[in-house]
Amino acid sequence: MSGRVAAMAVAVLWAAAAQAQQQAPTQTTVIQAENVRFDYAQVLRVTPVYQTLKASSVEEQCEEAKGDSKLSRALGAVKEALGREEKQDKPAATPDCKPVTVEREFRRPIAYDVDYTYKGAKYRSRLADDPGNRLRIRVSVTPVVQPPRSR
Repeated sequence: MSGRVAAMAVAVLWAAAAQAQQQAPTQTTVIQAENVRFDYAQVLRVTPVYQTLKASSVEEQCEEAKGDSKLSRALGAVKEALGREEKQDKPAATPDCKPVTVEREFRRPIAYDVDYTYKGAKYRSRLADDPGNRLRIRVSVTPVVQPPRSR
């Protein structure tokens, strides 16, 4: 029985909606198409806008042993390559190493300031990418509506 009651309720609601739709006046809303077109502007200059990032890291910095110069190391390498290096039993000098904080700066472009001209007028925009020599633009024309005059 509950199924019959539900079906009757749906039928009554559907009939009421159809009757209300017939009684309501029909209105038509006209939406005017926007006056838009696309064209190209000549790019005059592109200037990148940079973001500067700072990063620090800890690196090990070692000082050379006092008696071990670059020249003596190079001479030792040449002698060893020629086989004339005599094996000496001297202890290897250990360099003095310590951790040092090193700071670096990185610059990366995050945007581009673009100067361009269209129909004799100059414009500037900030864009995400470098547009190259020509910039595709959207041209929109909208009339200026004056407020009603007071009497």
